[in-house]
Parts: sequence; C-alpha cells; structure tokens
Amino acid sequence: MTHRLDPLLRPRSIAVMGATERAHAVGRLAIENLQHGDFSGPVYPINPQRDKVLGLSCYPHFSALPEVAEHAIFCVSDARVESALEAAIEHGCKAITIMSQLLLEDDRELAQRVARRIEEADLLLCGPNGMGFYNAHDGVWVSGFDTRNNHRRGGNVTLITHSGAGMCGIVDCEERIDFNLAVSAGQEMNVGMADYMDFAMEQHDPAVIGLFMETARDPEALSAALAKAQRRKIPVLALKVGRTELAARMAQSHSGAMAGEDAAYAALFDRYGVQRVKDMDELATALILFAQPHPLGPGSLVTLHDSGGERQLLIDLADELGTPLAKLTDRSEQALERLLDPGLPAINPLDGWGAGGSDADQTMAACMSVLLADPNAALGAVVHDRAPHGAIYPSYVDYMRAAHAATGKPICLVANRQGTGSDPQVLAATREGFPVLDGLRPFLRAVRALLDWRDFQARPADPAPTLEPTQIATARARLASKTGLDEYESLRWLGDLGLPCSAGILVETEAEALQAAAEFDGPVALKTAMPAQAHKSEQRGVHLGLGEASSVSQAWNDLNLRLGPRALVAPMAPAGVEMVLGMVRDSQFGPLVMLGFGGIGIEAMKDTVFALPPFGEATALRLLDQLQQRPLLDLARGQKPPDVAAFARMAAHFSALVAALGDQLAEIDMNPVIVHGDGCVAVDALVLTRTGHDTTTRRKSA
Repeated sequence: MTHRLDPLLRPRSIAVMGATERAHAVGRLAIENLQHGDFSGPVYPINPQRDKVLGLSCYPHFSALPEVAEHAIFCVSDARVESALEAAIEHGCKAITIMSQLLLEDDRELAQRVARRIEEADLLLCGPNGMGFYNAHDGVWVSGFDTRNNHRRGGNVTLITHSGAGMCGIVDCEERIDFNLAVSAGQEMNVGMADYMDFAMEQHDPAVIGLFMETARDPEALSAALAKAQRRKIPVLALKVGRTELAARMAQSHSGAMAGEDAAYAALFDRYGVQRVKDMDELATALILFAQPHPLGPGSLVTLHDSGGERQLLIDLADELGTPLAKLTDRSEQALERLLDPGLPAINPLDGWGAGGSDADQTMAACMSVLLADPNAALGAVVHDRAPHGAIYPSYVDYMRAAHAATGKPICLVANRQGTGSDPQVLAATREGFPVLDGLRPFLRAVRALLDWRDFQARPADPAPTLEPTQIATARARLASKTGLDEYESLRWLGDLGLPCSAGILVETEAEALQAAAEFDGPVALKTAMPAQAHKSEQRGVHLGLGEASSVSQAWNDLNLRLGPRALVAPMAPAGVEMVLGMVRDSQFGPLVMLGFGGIGIEAMKDTVFALPPFGEATALRLLDQLQQRPLLDLARGQKPPDVAAFARMAAHFSALVAALGDQLAEIDMNPVIVHGDGCVAVDALVLTRTGHDTTTRRKSA
C-alpha cells in the first residue's frame, strides 16, 4: 500500500549531501545508519572532494548521479543549505531531511526562505532542527547521529517526538521496545506529527503510538489523527511539555511555535482517550506495557511481593497515583490462606515469602497463579528486587509463565528500582511477552494508563444535545455587531437558549425596585447593572436576602449613590453549591467548555476542568468526578443533596451551545450556578463576543 509520505519515509533511493569519512561527522553517520538498517535501495554520497565514501562511489554533485535520488539527506552547514536545496530541486528529489537548525547569526530569515522554497517545489521535509527518523519496519534509518545498530524489524511501537534527544533518549537506550517507526519531527516545516501518525497507522498498524510534544503546529490535523487512532483502537501516549509558563516560553524559543494552553491539551486528550505521561521514564515504561501482546481482563492490578515493607510502598504509591488494586474474592483469599505461612494476610497486594525455605519458589508461583486467576484481576506483576549485578532469578520468570499459562492474562516483572548491572533475561522475557520493568512509580502510572485506555474504549456512546436551527439563528442575530452582553442580557440570551437562568427584572428607580421585588415570593437579590461593573462583588455591588421593602429601598439607594441607578432584581436562589460554567477560547484549539466549583473563591481554589464541545451528560458527570471538591456535591447537610444530574444536563446543553455558536464567542462566564436539591440555576453571567475582544483573553471571574 502506498502513502504520500513514501518518498520521505520509504524512498527508493537516497542521496547524502555532504558525505564524508571523517569520524563522528553527520555525513559519515548518515551513511553508516543506512548501512546498519540494511536499506534496500541505492545510496549516493555527494562530495566533490572524494571518489568513495565508506566503500560507496561518491559523486561531485546531484547532476552526476546515475538516477534521480528520491530522498536527499542534507549533512551540510546552514550556510550551504539553500544552494543544496536548489540543486536537489533541480535534480528532481521529492523529499529531504534537514537536521540542522537553519539558524545563522547574521541571517534570521533563512528558515522562512527555505520554507517558502520547499512549499513552491512541493517537497516533503523531515525537520529542520531534528535528528531524522528510523523506519525500522522498512529498513530506512535516516539520521546523522549515533544509534544502536540493532533496531529490529517487525516492531509494533511508533514514537514521534519534537525533541531530537527525546527520541534518541528512548530509541537508543531502550532495547525492550521494538519500534516500527521513530521520528524526530523537529520544527515540522511541512510534515508534522499528524502526518507521521497517519503513515504509521496506514502502513504499520502499531500496537501503541507515543508522542513527545512541545506544541501542536496544526491543531486540526492533530485532532484528526487522534480521532483516527481512536476509531482504529490504537492507544496514544503523550508526553506534553510546556505545561508551566516558563516551559511554554522555552518551547516557543526552541521550536518556534506557541505551546498553547495546557488546559486545551488536557481537553483534547480527554476527548480522544490519549493517555498522558509526565516524563520519559513513564513514557518508555508505558510503551513497553502497552506493546505486550496479551489483552487485559476486567478488574485491576494484582501484585506479588517478597517484602512486607516494599508491598506497603506499592500500596502508598498506588493510592497517590490513583492506580486501582484488585479486591480479591473470598474464594481466592481462601486458596491463598492454604498456601501462605501462618501470619501472612491473604490479601492483594500479597507478601507471599514468609519464612522462605526450600519450597518458597513453588509457593510463590502458586500464589501468583491464584492472584491472576481472580475474576477481579486484569493484570498482574511480580514485584521483586533484582539479584546482585542486576540479575533476574529464573524463578521470577517461572512465576509469570505459570500464571499466564493458567489465565491468559498479562503479567510482568517489576523491580522496585534498578541500579547498575543487567541481565539478558530482561530482553528475553520482555520479548516473550512478559515485560521486565524498572521502578514502581512509572510502572504504576503505566498500569493506570492501560486500565484507563481499556475503560475509555468500553464507554457507551454519549451523544450531545442539539439546538434547533431557529434557536441558533436568533441567538446569532442578537450577538451581531455587539462586543458583549451585560449580566441581564447575558442571562436572558442564555435562558432563551434553554439554560436555567434567573434573569430577574431590570430597574432604574427605587419605585421600580420595590415593584419588581413585590413580584417575587420570598427574599430577593439586588445587584448593580451599571455598565463596566463585571466584578460586582469586589465593588460591593450585590445585596442578598432582601425580605422587607425597607431593605430593598436601602439597598437600591446604596447602589445608586455609589455605582449608579441601573440595577437587577432577582429572586434568591435556593441554597446550594456554587458551581461555574463557562467558555474560553484557546489560541490553538478554539472554544473550550469550563466547568467546576465557582463563587468568589474560584480563582483561589482553581478547581475547574476543561472539555472540547460538544459532549453528553455522561461525559459531564465524568468531568465532575475529576474535581478535587467533588465530594461536596454529595453532601445533604440536612436537605436534599445537590442535583448533580441537573447540572450535568445543563453542562451538556451548554456545550452544544458553544459548539454551535463558538465562532462568534470570545468568552462566557456563568458564575455562580447554584446547584440545589431540585435543580440548578445560573444567577450571574457575562457573554463576550469576538467583536472587539482578544480571542485568547481569560477574564477574571466575578
């Protein structure tokens, strides 16, 4: 099957511009890597000063080649790139790899000129500012840097990175992972992460795709690639750097692109089931675990230990990381009791060593088989330290083989940590399908990612609500030519779109305030509605619980004296939990829905979560479960508990609104939304349009 990236990643012939035999030079290593990879096509070194390079005939320039080279690797200085590029274009090359930075101190526009010329010539480019790629599946190793010479064909892992060292730090140092394709995309001048993902999915059918991301230069293409992976049930792991402001600035200076808001990436990953890791150890460990061939069962993790203290360490870390541990059935516990020494608890995680003895290995193997056979066990791990010099006791592998043979479930060997030394069994067992892993924390994070991916695939469809076309058209017309709506207009606009809102009555005199208050049963709230008063609480512009006419008069006169006569009278909402619903616009991914705990403490607590619109009620409930203060929504406090389902319906409906009208909107803030025992209601809101507003503004909530 052909692919549009074939000339880049699977070329028929390759020219190496700047070929040399000088030790450690990029022009030498590029040829050696092609030879190590057993590239099947011709390799044409180009260097006018040499007749041969590493046993290959060397040519003075492109025009001297015996045929058109489909791909050219540039191993020349940035000062010579443009002349080399023109020669390659004239020659008829279809793809090139540039590993240099395209950065000259006295020529800051070099990269822009190269980009324009690449586009004009319709070339495919890997780079610049990367370290090339290894298409191990097809034996095409295009890199001018040292690498191990034993990348195996037939791998099932794809790795795509922006960082060159991020690729090599895993590919060169981790033989437990067999890659089909590893790419250092660099600055992605015209071929990006999404393109490489598509090639891998179409050509190699990977078991897992790993990403080391600095940014998304083409958010739409990345979203499409992630959606494709989701449809094909290919898990994607992402290490996204630039989460902090300083790291984001460094990403911009390094890769020449904005890193984007981390909340947007979290929303993107949540939508498509991308499992996020935090460092390279976690990425490598998760790639190994996801690549193992045995399917997960239902349930969660079971582990076997030979140390009570280290078992407790795993329990503590699993709790910290949110990695679920299986609760054994009574039958399994009874089976373990018959195997264990007196005093050892028959629970998971299990310390099965006891007093040791000549039959300890047989006991441990039997215990592991019981653990993994439990119906609540999805996968298992033998958690034992390495032997002296990093060795693995053969009995550990025997435990795994026996337990897997009895259950068919995945199982691995995990060292609490790994120091110096190694053992050939690490590779042998991993390649047999029993991964050998190092370090509890990356292992437990990888397990959680694997379980979360399984659960993501099992989620039922969650269709989002839809708005009537007439509703959308009317709402658009009301926003036309406006920079935003004030609180009263915002609540009315949102309410007309089907959201529960308490718009109240607009007043401008004391008499109107008294008349409006009389129209409601019970106490009322009186709030300033003067222009440019977005932060009413800070201006003491809100009076609550006004039950008597005298208190309404006193409150209106106070607002009139300090802020002006225009005010809003609304019924007091029932007591409940103050939440927030909002929309912000990300510079890369567009409108995002925000939901979380609101009120005046919203900025102090920062307990919010973001999602791509639209989504359904089940997704809204799941998003709420991610909030730190989520237990507050289950507290009855002597009354009916908050109607969480009503708030989820409101959030889902709001997400449909944002999806339909987000192109006109800069920001929406409904804060607070009172969630009470019989529903929920927005009592304050502000809508800003894109007319006259920076689309990446983050307004401070009232």
